[in-house]
Formats: sequence, C-alpha cells, structure tokens
Amino acid sequence: MKRLILLFLVFALAATGVFAGGAGDRHGRVLVQIGLENHPGEPITDAIYHWARLIEERSGGTMQVQVFPSSILGSKNELIDQMLAGMPVITLADGGFFADRGAPDMGITMGPYFFGSWDDAWRVIESEWWREQSQILEGQGLKILAPNFVYGERHTLTTRPIRTLEDFQGLRLRVPNNLMQIRGTEVLGASPTPLPLGDVYTALQQGIIDGVENPLFVLYGGRFHEIARYLTLTAHIRLITTWFTGTIFWNSLSPEHQRILLETGYEAGLYNNDLVARSEADFINRFRAAGVEIIEIDQGRLQAATSPFYTLPDITARWTPGLYERLNRIKAGTER
Repeated sequence: MKRLILLFLVFALAATGVFAGGAGDRHGRVLVQIGLENHPGEPITDAIYHWARLIEERSGGTMQVQVFPSSILGSKNELIDQMLAGMPVITLADGGFFADRGAPDMGITMGPYFFGSWDDAWRVIESEWWREQSQILEGQGLKILAPNFVYGERHTLTTRPIRTLEDFQGLRLRVPNNLMQIRGTEVLGASPTPLPLGDVYTALQQGIIDGVENPLFVLYGGRFHEIARYLTLTAHIRLITTWFTGTIFWNSLSPEHQRILLETGYEAGLYNNDLVARSEADFINRFRAAGVEIIEIDQGRLQAATSPFYTLPDITARWTPGLYERLNRIKAGTER
C-alpha cells in the first residue's frame, strides 16, 4: 500500500512540474515535501509542522510545504533514494545512516554511550570535523539543512523485562538498518533485527522481535507499549538528528530560498529541543498510566560492556585513523 501511495505521489508531482529544477507549481511556488516516520503528537512531528509554517511565512508564500508523517512517503532509505533522484524531499537521519551513504566517519556519533552529555553533541556539531563531513555528504548528493535537533535518549521497550546486562542475551531487538546500530546492539549480547519503524508494531504482534529501542516519544507514539510492557531506561545513545535534502533539489533553489530553509531549520531545532526536554517526564507518566513497568538499570555497567565497540575491526576499518581520539578532544573542548 505504501508503494502505491508513493507511486501516486510521484505521478502527481511530475504533473505539477515540481521535478523540473524546482520550478514549483502552476502558481510559481516552490513545493517542498517533508517526510518522516514519526507520528502526529510526537514532539519532533510538532516541530516539523512549526518549521513548515516558518518556511511559508518567511518566504511570503513563495514556498509551499507539505508534511507527511507516519512513513506515508516511505521508509528513511526510500526517502533518501527519492532525494538522490531529484525529488523535493526533506527527511531526517543520523550519523548511522550517513555512514552508509558515503560519510563513514559520521557513524561514530551513533556509537553506544558516545555522547556523555548534550554539550558533547553540540561541540561536535559546531566543529571543523562536522563541516568536513557535511562537505563529504554533499559530494554524495545530500545537503544538511538543520543538524541541531535533539531526538532524545534511546531507551529499550520489550516484551520481557530487561533488568541486567545478562537479560540482553539473545534478545531480538529491532534496530534501524545501519551497521553502527547493528554492531552496537550486538556488543550487548542482543540479536539486532533491522526493520523500518513502520513495521515494528506488527513484528511485535507476531513475535518476530522481542523489543524496540528509541526515544520515549517514538516508543509511545508507535503504541508499541500495547504489546511490549517493559521499559528499561538504558539511555544507550544520546541522539541528535539531522534534516537534509538532495543536492539536486537544493541547487535548484534560489539563494533566498536556500537561506530561508537554513535559518528556519535552525529555529525549528531550538523549538524542537524545548519540546523534547519538557516532554520526557510526561511520557514516563504516560507509560506508567498505561501499565508499563519502568525499569532502572545500571547504565555504567552497560557502558563498560559496550566499550569494545570502538575497537571492533569492521567498525574501525571504516573510520579515519585517530577519529575516536580526535572527537574525544573536540568533546573535551581542546580542539575545535
């Protein structure tokens, strides 16, 4: 069904001429589609609707933005493929996906317990290293628009309780389809199962997976707690996410429209981060009210168990020599 919807949208866009170098619709407006897997009511979805309003207001109506939540436009990888084909699509992804799309060093940002604080993350985002990586991505056809979105701490929701490190053994855990998170899950002893987020509910129902990890609002928004009744506060990744588009579409825009996307994207990130910070306690209470058991776990022990991730040969072979050490200096503020 998703593919049929996508095919319909492709033909509809072609009919409006939106693929023709950003020509826009018959009224001369540039059409922009923002696709995401998240559902309405999640903080990041609310922030994206806010971003859409900012774009339309700042452009004086010369840009029209359509928001498609709940994977309506397809999975993350499908959206990236659409961008590379020149479609006017914006979506979100993290370093794990970028690592598989031509910027392997960016995968380190998705390593378990890599960021000890959000300040660590902002130092990395504002560094020369980040600018270098962004240029590499542009060479691969992807243009970063807004890198400053907090996605949240990733926790673990399961059909059986996870109270200790040993409970991860053999756990079939859904992860995004990228090498960083697959290997990062394996070092815990779990069995990673890559799936699009839109397939998780059914996979839990059918017993294909035992659990899913993600920030609180994503877990709740997907209603996964209707099946998986144990929430373990692992906080194994502090996740920043990045909104981006294809360079074909980006280069078709006027300098003014490019500026509007960048400026409003940054503002929407600040708006999002405030929403996420204020929502965390609320979502914990929602889980409790729904009968989900909230489990505190020894995160220090998990961090120690995952430290070998940064020495795995198939991981480090993808990275520039000295990457881990360089980013530790950036996080410590001794290198810009």
